[in-house]
Amino acid sequence: MPRAVQLHTEVSGSGPVSVVLLHGLFGSASNLMSVARSLESHFTVVRMDLRNHGKSAHSDQMDIPAMAEDVIAAMDVLEMPRAHFLGHSLGGKVAMQVAITHPERVKRLIVADIAPVRYGRGHDAIITSLLALELRSLKNREQADQLLTKSVPEVAIRQFLLKNLMRDGKDGWAWRMNLPVIAELYDNLRDAPSAEPFDGPTLFIRGELSGYIRDENRAPMMRQFPNMYFETIANAGHWLHAEYPLIFNGLVNEFLRADEAA
Repeated sequence: MPRAVQLHTEVSGSGPVSVVLLHGLFGSASNLMSVARSLESHFTVVRMDLRNHGKSAHSDQMDIPAMAEDVIAAMDVLEMPRAHFLGHSLGGKVAMQVAITHPERVKRLIVADIAPVRYGRGHDAIITSLLALELRSLKNREQADQLLTKSVPEVAIRQFLLKNLMRDGKDGWAWRMNLPVIAELYDNLRDAPSAEPFDGPTLFIRGELSGYIRDENRAPMMRQFPNMYFETIANAGHWLHAEYPLIFNGLVNEFLRADEAA
C-alpha cells in the first residue's frame, strides 16, 4: 500500500457531525461549494482535494485504495473519528472504498452518479487534448479555451478543466493537477472499489440522462450496499449537483438528517 499523501482540506460550518465531500476527476474541493453551503448550518463540512488534484500533494502512485487511505489520514489529522461521506464520480469511488475498508469511520454514505464497477476509457480524448497544450507558449486562458474547442466542444466542461490552469511564474502556465500521472495511471482510476459489502445507510443519486449508473448496475450495487436507497434526478446529466442544485442538495440534506428526524 503506497504511503498516504497530505490532502488539502477546507472546513466550514460548526455542526456536531462532520460531512466529508469528495470531488471527481480533474476537479477540486471548489466543485462542491453549493452542497457545502447547504449543509453548513447543521454540519461541519470538510471538502478535500484528492491526491494529484487541486492543492493536495502530488504522488507518482495513484489508485482508489491509496486515495481512500489519504482521506483516512486527513481525518486523523483533523481528529475526526467518524463522518458522513458524499462523493461525486471519482470521489464517489473513493468514498465507497473508505466505507468498505474503514466502515467504522463512515456514518452515512452518498454516492453521486457513479457505480461500483470498472468503467471504459471515457476520458482519453480529454487527457490527450490537455497533454497537447503547449503551456509554455500559452498567452492566456482564452487561447487555451480556443485550442480545446475542437476536442472538447462543451463550454461548461472546458471551463471546468481550465480551472486547473495556473500561472507558472511571470511567463507561461502550468497545470495545478498532476496531469502526467493522472494520464499514466488512468486505468487505475477506472477500477471498481473493493467488492466487500458496506452495511451502513447508502444513497445513490444518478442523473437521468447520464450513463454512469445503468439499470443493470442496480443488482450488484444492492449486494455490495444492502442498506441502499436510490434516487434519480430527472433531465440531469453527470454534473447533477451543478445542474439541479436545489433538488440535489435537498436529497442530500434529507438523507443526512434522517437520524435527527427519527
